Amino acid sequence: MIDHARDLAAVREATERLLSAAAALDNAAVAAPSRLPGWSRGHVLAHIARNADALVNALEGRPMYRDAATRDADIERDAPRPLAAHLADVRDSGDRFLETAGRPADWGRVLTLRNGVTDVAARVPFRRLVEVELHHVDLGIGRALEDLPEEFTGREIDFLVERFAGHAEVPPLALTTPDGRHWRTGRPDGTPRTVTGPAPELMGWLAGRREGAALTSPAGPLPVLPPL
Repeated sequence: MIDHARDLAAVREATERLLSAAAALDNAAVAAPSRLPGWSRGHVLAHIARNADALVNALEGRPMYRDAATRDADIERDAPRPLAAHLADVRDSGDRFLETAGRPADWGRVLTLRNGVTDVAARVPFRRLVEVELHHVDLGIGRALEDLPEEFTGREIDFLVERFAGHAEVPPLALTTPDGRHWRTGRPDGTPRTVTGPAPELMGWLAGRREGAALTSPAGPLPVLPPL
């Protein structure tokens, strides 16, 4: 069962953690490359802020973004700003999200998100938590996937497995961790390929953050997963 109130508290904590870590940067560091190809740290911070506003739009019944080009243009516009402007924007937009998501609402209603994806409103706080936690790692300022809470990692694997389930471009996969957890995803046809490794590495591979070097698959090289 999704506990949106608990997830909102986790969003608040994760946002404060990200802001505290980012505050140690300077303007030159903000302009330096992040761990995401083609993006500076400024791009990552701008995206975190604009995602908060986009999720507010979704919760209030509007499209998350006017269109893909506008989304990309807004990130490019905001990326070169100085550190102080980024910190203020991430905090203010995050507060707007928390205020909106904290209002009494029908948490069972279905929302339309980006690219036609739908989800229940109750899962939006977890979606925001994913954005904050993974992009904190993407900033490349000392936090790694292995530093994320174990519960979060397991839930994110559950979420990504659900996203890839039945996907025509993903072969049938059986994911396992050394502690005995199992997931099944990809196309429903055929014998699933076994992929085994630590939960953070599985999450990183599914989320497009790692190539899966620490994962093993008897069937050979890991398949290339499509972008989410």
